Amino acid sequence: MEFENKIISREIQENLYSTGKTLSTAESCTGGRIAEAIIAVPGASDYFKGGIICYTNEVKQNLLHVDAQLIEEKTAVCEEVAISMVKGAVKTLNTDFAVAATGLAGPGGGTKDIPVGTIWLACGSADKVLTRKLEEDHGRDKNLAIATFHAMQLLNEFLKENNPKGEERDEDRVSPIGQNISE
Repeated sequence: MEFENKIISREIQENLYSTGKTLSTAESCTGGRIAEAIIAVPGASDYFKGGIICYTNEVKQNLLHVDAQLIEEKTAVCEEVAISMVKGAVKTLNTDFAVAATGLAGPGGGTKDIPVGTIWLACGSADKVLTRKLEEDHGRDKNLAIATFHAMQLLNEFLKENNPKGEERDEDRVSPIGQNISE
């Protein structure tokens, strides 16, 4: 999936660079893997501001402003927390868009209601967020690789629909790495 992530990362780069918009991440179970996939292409510093690895609820609450009562009522592995993480990253890191992941990669920690392999992904802006739920357990390493791939895919889909490339940013349409960008 690493090769596929690089292809998607390049598409994300083309979209964000051409529109001048910025991106951040908020990652719990993926622990920085989504950010790593985003920066896999040279020039990511033109649009990627950074990420917050919020492995604990305390960090989700303090840095991303996820409501403690929400986590207490629904747990950290739910759609609402993933959405809140996106909105918190957009606000905290002052970006146009963010992508987030929260879940149980395994091998332990699962329950009957939330089994290992349950991962909520979200991406969007302060006003609109798209989510996706993963529910299969393939073992920790594969769960994390699958979550990263689906997060990148979800972000790319969101950007294509909600951040359409407008007018060219410069007359030569040259990316930050010096290669011509095709439409």
